[in-house]
Amino acid sequence: MLRIYYKKNTRLAKETEIELLREIPIESLIWVDLQNPTIEEKVTIETYFDIKYSSEEESQEIESSSRFSELDNEIIINSSFLSVREHGFEYSPVSIILEKGILFTYRDDDIKTFSESVKKIKSNPTLYVNGYQILSTLLETCIDQDADLIENIAKEISELNKTLKATNEKVDEEDLLKISSLQNDNMLLRENIIDKQRMLSALLKSTSFPKDKMDLLRIMIKDISSLLEHNKFAFERLEFLQDTFMGLINIEQNRIIKIFTVATVAFMPPTLIASIYGMNFTNMPELNWSYGYIIAIFLMLISSFGTIIYFKKKKWL
Repeated sequence: MLRIYYKKNTRLAKETEIELLREIPIESLIWVDLQNPTIEEKVTIETYFDIKYSSEEESQEIESSSRFSELDNEIIINSSFLSVREHGFEYSPVSIILEKGILFTYRDDDIKTFSESVKKIKSNPTLYVNGYQILSTLLETCIDQDADLIENIAKEISELNKTLKATNEKVDEEDLLKISSLQNDNMLLRENIIDKQRMLSALLKSTSFPKDKMDLLRIMIKDISSLLEHNKFAFERLEFLQDTFMGLINIEQNRIIKIFTVATVAFMPPTLIASIYGMNFTNMPELNWSYGYIIAIFLMLISSFGTIIYFKKKKWL
């Protein structure tokens, strides 16, 4: 899918047909966005503007040289934007090129950051006259969404804490799996925030990026620092909650082991009595007792109950 945004008089226009590209003056172009494009669309854009989008492998490289590079009047950025899926968070690689004030983006997935940015642009199109402003809006929107995701994780942690109290401190496997899932999402969120921090730091050092946008970049870096603190706090809460859950599981297991231990000890004296009178010796006077069986049963019961009473007095039960 191809989206071409350009200035048309005092408003911002959009085209989706590749055939109409040559009819749009280059000085009017602001943003060319490719989302899961056809080979023809990708090749046409690269050929017409003499640019080269990064491959998916290059977009996922972690080296600084692969993530950000600057040539004459051209800034190349490889980044990953976070997408929320049913199974959790997922990275979507994005190739970004800024050349002569035009923003070029290439991606395979439908990323919420882009759709939300388009809404902002459409609400006040007169503010956007070049690709630098579009990129700033994309980064601002990404930071806002990261803040929302951190708030959602904090709410889920609070819900888990409430669930723990509501279930009388009984923990099941689903609770631990939920904590593990939240830890993974929080880790991916932190990686995404740090990636944007690196991007903003590189743009601050750029000689091509407009100087009047530097103050905005510094504000966004401060916002990211704040998000990292909240993200760290979420990690600590999850670790604390996980330790609490594991402690409760250990307590429950100790209770079960304790019950088995008491039962084993309580039945040891009756077992001893039964073993003695189960021996096959000729000279055993008790075998001739008329009430020997009843006495043996009575001794077994007394020894069991006596052991249990002793444990209760010692407060072991």
